Amino acid sequence: MRAVIFDEYGDPQVLHVAEVPDPHAGPGQIRIRVKASSVNPVDWKIRAGFLAQMMPVEFPAIPGRDASGIVDEIGEGVTGVSIGEEVFGSATTGSNAELAVLAGWAQKPAAWSFAEAAGAGVASSTSVRCLDQLGAQSGKTILIEGAAGGVGVVASQIAIGRGLTVIGTASESNHEFLRSLGVIPTTYGEGLQARVAALAPDGIDYVIDTAGSGSLAQLVTLVEDPQNVITVADYNAAAVGARMASNEGNLFAAYAEASALAEQGKCVIPIHASFSMDEAAKAHELSQSGHVRGKLVIIP
Repeated sequence: MRAVIFDEYGDPQVLHVAEVPDPHAGPGQIRIRVKASSVNPVDWKIRAGFLAQMMPVEFPAIPGRDASGIVDEIGEGVTGVSIGEEVFGSATTGSNAELAVLAGWAQKPAAWSFAEAAGAGVASSTSVRCLDQLGAQSGKTILIEGAAGGVGVVASQIAIGRGLTVIGTASESNHEFLRSLGVIPTTYGEGLQARVAALAPDGIDYVIDTAGSGSLAQLVTLVEDPQNVITVADYNAAAVGARMASNEGNLFAAYAEASALAEQGKCVIPIHASFSMDEAAKAHELSQSGHVRGKLVIIP
């Protein structure tokens, strides 16, 4: 199969397309013919070597975690899915390729295109894990830092689906978009505490930091207990009393929750830009810029 690979850590230019052996579904896994895959911030951090100690790779490595496509191989012990079924989920072998093996998946909702479904995996599983870890309850108020980003936009919608009031930080150009999702928008940065106080006079109960832009020290001042602040991308969390998002959780349940909301028209996956596999370096460069509204997808 053709796949995006990198043979060493480095800048986006280490990415290139090559022929590699086809992967196969092991026990409890399925293989899909990929219709679309996505680029998440963790992908360029792995490629750059920033996470080499925590998440080492074997070269040549295929980047990517999210994918959507058509089931074409089913591993031992798997039930409830058929050859030819349209699914989305998380890849174990790297998803920026023509074929990918999934360890967690759900049926692709009709409301999503393959590109939109490809952007839902990491975003929905991360969002559900954070909300569950916080014990976020219906009727409470949550602030999501980076609410227009790939994870933030999904976290906002799942939180709303669970009955929370969501205040989301984003650049002013994204405020109208957030309002269309039911999010109360505000700008990030200096003066956030005063802006939030005006928007939520009764206070903020929880915070999810999806941006990882170094704002945790400011975010913990918005809640009574710093433990009610969770970050998915700032590894200095412990220094300010906040928590890192857990890697534990039921992928199948998370995908099913996002999929059910999508079928109700309550979970949209905005696509910022699409790329071919030959343009993977451009996708990584854009992800690294931090100025992305929604998801970046790669079409094989």
